[in-house]
Amino acid sequence: MQALVIAAHGSHLNPDASDPTYAHADTVRGTGAFDEVREAFWKEEPHFREVIRTLESDEVFVVPLFISEGYFTEQVIPRELRLEEWDPDRWDSDGTDASQATLEADDVGKTIHYCGPAGTHDAMTDVIVQRAETVTEDPNVGEGVGLAVVGHGTERNENSAKAVEYHADRIREMDRFDEVEALFMDEEPEVDDVTDFFESEDIVVVPLFIADGYHTQEDIPEDMGLTEDYRLGWNVPADVDGHRIWYAGAVGTEGLMADVLLERAADAGADIGDALEAVRDKVTLSNSSETDPDAGSEPGAEAGD
Repeated sequence: MQALVIAAHGSHLNPDASDPTYAHADTVRGTGAFDEVREAFWKEEPHFREVIRTLESDEVFVVPLFISEGYFTEQVIPRELRLEEWDPDRWDSDGTDASQATLEADDVGKTIHYCGPAGTHDAMTDVIVQRAETVTEDPNVGEGVGLAVVGHGTERNENSAKAVEYHADRIREMDRFDEVEALFMDEEPEVDDVTDFFESEDIVVVPLFIADGYHTQEDIPEDMGLTEDYRLGWNVPADVDGHRIWYAGAVGTEGLMADVLLERAADAGADIGDALEAVRDKVTLSNSSETDPDAGSEPGAEAGD
């Protein structure tokens, strides 16, 4: 038997912060690739420290639903899972290329495959592009359009910026969008000045956050000038300084995120059968049958990045 554990931040303040985690877990569960799929959180129940004990499977794949390598993925989650043999060097990563480490959880007699965070996997690049397609309702969006990938940025964790820059570079290499920039909330170049970095009239802004919270639904919209008061909402697209801003909201709410979780587990040795194809077919069907022109225009839940 094999199990998948999706480890996310959660929030004591906003219960909706865990919605993307549950949604992606349900999608993976629906593929039948794993005998068990569990959600676990730092700020909510079920907690990291109990989740392994709830499983019957002897082989467990743990995928952190976080954007970057850092304090939570390298210290908190392994500690709470009681992975005594864990050391960040096992990932052999420079900040964006963590793979997996196989460890024994002796207290429960299980083999744990501890994977790198979802946010640094190459498949996340496709989710960012998919997010741009969703908000513009254009499966071919790119020509004549600029793309801003926005992260938090922080001096406490240089890997936070590395993840944003990594995906921006990969999308730039696709030659799909006229311009691609990595912007940040708390370091230069700042998202406040988004229109200064683009010549394109249309700019799609995709925040590299797992869930919508006060950063994506309050700070960024006001900082970019989409609205003077987030409580009043904003238009998508919004006219700002002679540009049209298509604001997508958190990338982690995109249905294709389930694909990233599966790919992380598969890279660690999980047998997922045709689960990837099933998820992609489901996302394609969903995107073709449902449209949401106001995506990202209402305040959402708090979430960690």
